[in-house]
Amino acid sequence: MTPAEPRLGAIVLAGGRSSRMGAEKALLEWHGSTMLRRVSGILQRVAEPVVVVHAEGQALPDLPEVEWVADARAGRGPVEGIAAGMRAVQGRCEAVFVSATDVPMLHPDFVRGLAAALDGHDVAVPVADGREHPLEAVYRLSLLPRVERLLLDGQLRAMALLDGPRVRRLEGDELAEASSLRNVNTPGQYRDALAEPEPEVVVELHGELRRRLGFARTTVRAATLGRAMDAAHATGEPAAGTAATLNGAPLAADPTTPLVEADVIALGARLNA
Repeated sequence: MTPAEPRLGAIVLAGGRSSRMGAEKALLEWHGSTMLRRVSGILQRVAEPVVVVHAEGQALPDLPEVEWVADARAGRGPVEGIAAGMRAVQGRCEAVFVSATDVPMLHPDFVRGLAAALDGHDVAVPVADGREHPLEAVYRLSLLPRVERLLLDGQLRAMALLDGPRVRRLEGDELAEASSLRNVNTPGQYRDALAEPEPEVVVELHGELRRRLGFARTTVRAATLGRAMDAAHATGEPAAGTAATLNGAPLAADPTTPLVEADVIALGARLNA
């Protein structure tokens, strides 16, 4: 029998201004959205709640349906942010996926795979090229007392969370969508990532939109809902009584909604009575 996946929440560490990037990574443009909007939106598919941990007064983009939590003490690194996020979600989930904001290739299946692998462990962490990635890992909330002790002892690096005995390390074929670990730390890495082809997604049209545009289904490359609609020439408000769906689930008409490879967007579908 396959173990049940834990109720999963998510913590996104907004970070701050990067000296190498010359800007806040959270605000970097990403194909019609921002880096932070993309990462938080991907996590909203698989986790609830999604909490963004930030510095007090930090300038950040508007995000739908996320919770905001400020670091209790500024400048104390990722462990401080993880503790703040864990406190915020206590009682609402069993584990959290912790993510940095600079991983625009993050895929829902990567997160699902780590959550499923947690099983009887406290941590499920990916390993690539011999390096552990504690800021793209799943942690049980029962670790919060240990996180608090690390803070008291002045241990502020996330790698300290991997010192316990109940850590599951996954690598190679154990990782779904391993490109999720690709981050952008330099202007060159950012330019290279932006130059990658956007995800290939399917746009299906129904009702008046299908009649007006003269086709039922098309494939486009788009990283956001707005870019997919533009590419399919399906911009504009849908008629009353119609809706949009993403992979069969209701979809709010937010053009910054992030998309991944093989997503199916249905526009103009009739709402159920």
